[in-house]
Amino acid sequence: MEKRLMTLLAGTFLFAGSVMAQTNVSGTVTSGDDGEPVVGAAVKVEGTNTGTVTDVNGHFQLNAPAGAKLVVTYLGMKPQTVKAGGNMKVVLQNDNKTLDEVMVVAYGTQKKSTFTGSAAVVNSKDIAKVEVTNAVDALKGKAAGIQINTASGMPGSTPTIRIRGINSINAGSDPLIVVDGSPYDGSLNNINPADVESLTVLKDAASTALYGARGGNGVVLITTKSGRRGQATNITVDAKWGSNSRGVPYYNVIDSPAKYYEMWYQGLYNYGMNKLGYSADEAWKFANANMVDPSAENSYSLHYNVYTMPDGQMMIGKNGKLNPYATLGRYMTRNGASYYLTPDNWDDALYSNALRQEYTVTANGSTDRSTFYISGNYLDNEGITTASDYKRFTGRMKADYQLKPWLKIGGNGNYVHYNQNYLGDDGSSASSGNVFAMTYMAPIYPLYIRDGKGNIIYDTNSRLNMYDYGDQTQEVGYGLTRPYMTQTNPLSSNQLDTHNTEGNSFNGVGTIEVRLPYGFKITSINSVYLNEYRTTETTNPFFGQYKSSNGQVDKETWRTWAYNYQQLLDWTHSYGKHNISATFGHEYYRTRGYELYGSKSNQYSVFNKELAGAVVKGSANSYTTDYNDERYLGRVNYDYDGIYFLSGSWTREASSNFAPKNRWGSFWALGLGWMINKEKWFNASWVDELKLKASYGENGNDQIGSYRYITTYSITNSNDKVSLVPRSLGNEDISWEKNAKFNVGADFSLFNRRLYGSIEYYANKTRDMLMWFPLPASFGYTGYYSNVGNVLNDGVEIDLHGDIIRTKDLTWTMNANLTTNHNEITKLPAERRTQHLDYENQDGYSSSSYFYTQGSSIYSYYTKKYAGVDPNTGESLWYKTTYKKDENGNILKDANGHNVVDGLETTSNYSSADTYNVGDVMPDVYGGFGTSVNWKGIDFSIDFTYQLGGKVYDGTYAGLMSGNDAGFGMHTDLLNAWSKDNTTSNIPRIQYGDSYTAAGSDRFLTSASYLSLQNITLGYTLPTQWVRHLGIGSIRIYGVADNIWVWSKRQGLDPRQSISGGASSAYYSAVRTISGGITVNF
Repeated sequence: MEKRLMTLLAGTFLFAGSVMAQTNVSGTVTSGDDGEPVVGAAVKVEGTNTGTVTDVNGHFQLNAPAGAKLVVTYLGMKPQTVKAGGNMKVVLQNDNKTLDEVMVVAYGTQKKSTFTGSAAVVNSKDIAKVEVTNAVDALKGKAAGIQINTASGMPGSTPTIRIRGINSINAGSDPLIVVDGSPYDGSLNNINPADVESLTVLKDAASTALYGARGGNGVVLITTKSGRRGQATNITVDAKWGSNSRGVPYYNVIDSPAKYYEMWYQGLYNYGMNKLGYSADEAWKFANANMVDPSAENSYSLHYNVYTMPDGQMMIGKNGKLNPYATLGRYMTRNGASYYLTPDNWDDALYSNALRQEYTVTANGSTDRSTFYISGNYLDNEGITTASDYKRFTGRMKADYQLKPWLKIGGNGNYVHYNQNYLGDDGSSASSGNVFAMTYMAPIYPLYIRDGKGNIIYDTNSRLNMYDYGDQTQEVGYGLTRPYMTQTNPLSSNQLDTHNTEGNSFNGVGTIEVRLPYGFKITSINSVYLNEYRTTETTNPFFGQYKSSNGQVDKETWRTWAYNYQQLLDWTHSYGKHNISATFGHEYYRTRGYELYGSKSNQYSVFNKELAGAVVKGSANSYTTDYNDERYLGRVNYDYDGIYFLSGSWTREASSNFAPKNRWGSFWALGLGWMINKEKWFNASWVDELKLKASYGENGNDQIGSYRYITTYSITNSNDKVSLVPRSLGNEDISWEKNAKFNVGADFSLFNRRLYGSIEYYANKTRDMLMWFPLPASFGYTGYYSNVGNVLNDGVEIDLHGDIIRTKDLTWTMNANLTTNHNEITKLPAERRTQHLDYENQDGYSSSSYFYTQGSSIYSYYTKKYAGVDPNTGESLWYKTTYKKDENGNILKDANGHNVVDGLETTSNYSSADTYNVGDVMPDVYGGFGTSVNWKGIDFSIDFTYQLGGKVYDGTYAGLMSGNDAGFGMHTDLLNAWSKDNTTSNIPRIQYGDSYTAAGSDRFLTSASYLSLQNITLGYTLPTQWVRHLGIGSIRIYGVADNIWVWSKRQGLDPRQSISGGASSAYYSAVRTISGGITVNF
């Protein structure tokens, strides 16, 4: 008994001694490459199970016996064993032999080294550098093979995304968006960029085949942030404030009233001389008499005279210049009231710098069995014109819980409330927007009505300044009719009219994961998406097309819900050097949409924006849409010793867009990979990694809308009786477009990962295109779809990254990517080769501004050919085709019955000029490049995007080059128009009545090449020791500028506006944003 007691006491003292010998050890773990904290590094006491992981600042803290050693490890870095101590600083170096990044792929994750497909990844650090409303915009210039264009800079606008070209003429080319494993059909603006962990773009068949037809145009995987296992709770607060301004300068226009009057006079003078046969003196008097005559019923007159002239003197002298005694501003009397008429600067009044502010709070962390991520975001993005803005609140909660060692559940919910004000249509025809009116207004017209003292009159009805609507019937005002945009004032419209969309959306994902013996795992992912919004549009009763009906109210309510069910079975196993993984599953997706619309006119008050506030019933309508997609899928990946890789995918899919007999289709892919550097015979020490890869497979496309296989009718009212009007002709034989994709390339890392990247060649061939066949009006139906035709897209992608300097205190990296894409229609059915171009000897058909023929691009522009200016008359010239004739004057025919072409000749008759296929408008090369520097807490980066080749139709420039439309603005290039003293000019004469001076032709097809300074970011992270005693992990102060400048062929032209080569004649300018912010981590 005594011996046992002594043994117990000895053990107790030994235990107490060991406890007393425990010491508190703390420190930080950083990367030897860039000095950044290593988050999630494992720190373990050697020989024990005691350990922890580093937090978001790379900091760790634990108890260890005196003299103990710590083993610090992190995936992709060389482990370190160090002696425990106080305030330790551990630096981990990259281990390029073990570097194996895990990437998000279809229905799971995969080591990048084993991946045989083609994908581009942008992580949260790159997203955080740019100031965007939706995360996908962060891909601009960052990933090869991807084009992102936004047609409008209006707040809340969404981009167009194209991956490796345009695959179809009539079917959609949008990629599939997948958020946390589930298809997402909502607005990209509803995803807070701060919540996004990574964007992965899948481009080839090996990476997209499991998504079947929905992945035929590529897939964008959006993975949101999660809590990290073993990490203490981390709270981050980010606030930024900035200014929005016009990102693209306006065209060089004539902004002087005097110069504008002189130019308009010149057109009338030339008309009098050349068309009316007047003498010089008569033409001078004619032009002066008509150019500002308010009573003129013809289109000669500008109607507004904003100059005061000496009695009896002409406005324009015989030298074509403004009377030197003319003074700007004119007093006038109308209906017993005095007014002061003077022009305003419409551009300054309608455009101004605006505020952008955004606030984000996130919290993430974990317990021993769970992780969580919570975020809230508020964005207030004001537009650069009045009545345009976008406000958004988002909240996200994401968590998982390990119920059992074999069972884990998770949930992810995102709620968004958004409110957008946007510019609407304006003018008596409602065919042109407010931006259109601002763009083309001549510099002689006033925005406001001013009294006899020059003060702007206040309108008690609208409770605003009194605006000039260019309408002679306006009760208070100048009584003049503006020839351009009559009954219009865009600034008034912006303030009095309403164009608003307000909505709520929710996206929820629930997951159940069951791990079974022998490497099996069952996963169930179930998601639901709900979105409802209400659009309110009111048109004021004071001017415009609804003045006679005393205003109008339009209401639209739209509700969308979608759900997606996935059941996946995964299996992973290794047999020595043989590694195999497999995924099999089933997925079902359904979305339904409901629209309800109504309108009424004759408002009680312009400030009452409800249908109940108007009394005359207008139209009402509602409809429902429904789409279903189901698929069974399987994938097997095999690798031998990390050297040889093989992958195979198969999908069996059904779409409700097709008739039951053609609803199901099969899609597949095979991929191969070879890690050459791991071969025993390979001894190039400067090569860290070299993998060759190739893939081939087939996807589909069903993006033609619902019910196209069914003959549809419109239900109309015929004398209060139901009437059916044919709409579209159904075709039950239509089925999937099929897109065969081939990809071959290499991934490499060289010189201790100083240079790494990839180079790939791709060829995507679409066959059995879903093509629209229009029908003559006599058929009653508009047309039908049929599977015909082939399209090829092929090109090269190069993606390079380089670490120029990589030391503890200083890192300097560079990146660049390049994409070429050749687009060609390789097969066009005889039924669509209805039009023959004699000069090009091409058969095809024209639609809109394009000509579709075998051997040409989908976007081959079809227009007249400009031949310059007749040096003798100054008239515009265009080309027409001439033909060979026999001795009797008959045009010769070739063996196919086509006219035999002799050549080209010029004509001044636009109508008799021929229309030609003038070539591909798509770019030859596009991409991006940039660099970043980090030095002792200072971070700096700059990024560019670029495009080389291609054409864009500059419609705005064409409109400004007319010189023939009264009240239209004019480009300064018109100052160099043809004249008797300038006969070599390529710009035709300015003459009233020359209706086709700026008619559509390749004269206005302009180079689409550009260089855009996309982003500059400069930040400073305060030293940790400065803020740690405050309970703060880190503070970063930064400035960021986005969309800073674009260099293009012509000032004002923004080729980024369109992928198809068409530029709107008036658009909301891209917006430059410059902001400052602060990020605080607790």
